[in-house]
Amino acid sequence: MKFTEQSLAGVFLIDPEPFSDNRGLFHRVFCGRELSEQNIDFSIKQSSISENKLRGTLRGFHYQHAPFQEGKIFSCIRGAVYDIVADLRPRSSTYLKWIAIELNAENRRTLYVPPGCANAYLTLEDETRLLYFHSEFYTAKAEGGIRYDDPFFKFKWPMMPAVISEKDKNYPPFVPEPSQSQR
Repeated sequence: MKFTEQSLAGVFLIDPEPFSDNRGLFHRVFCGRELSEQNIDFSIKQSSISENKLRGTLRGFHYQHAPFQEGKIFSCIRGAVYDIVADLRPRSSTYLKWIAIELNAENRRTLYVPPGCANAYLTLEDETRLLYFHSEFYTAKAEGGIRYDDPFFKFKWPMMPAVISEKDKNYPPFVPEPSQSQR
């Protein structure tokens, strides 16, 4: 696995190093030892699969408040997504910045999102599936979210979402802490 730190502190794009033979391909999407070598402390508490029927499905922005913050490792195993990660960590050098990355079944890339960051994705193909690993258990009372079109962040999407949950559509506008609003 090849780790490339992104412009948001602690966010890594992980490229597989597949083994190929006459049977097909084999590659890892998770290796605790290799994560540890990148100073990523990650213990799997939950694993999920997100199945999305239609192109233009938006999920997020989701995160959990302290002390239940979670890291996520995920791969697009079918189809394609445009993923955005927003840094909500006040002590981070990239606080309130965001990046976008395309993950798809062909590039086989994996994304590591550290605790304290919000994540959302928009499907670019019908029948898109993602495999997730979570470093903490889901805790409903700690759930937080940001609207996909939040005026503070001015996220840029490749298309308007066609399918979005009422919850994700109706998050209140994001308001940064007053002393942290440097952008």
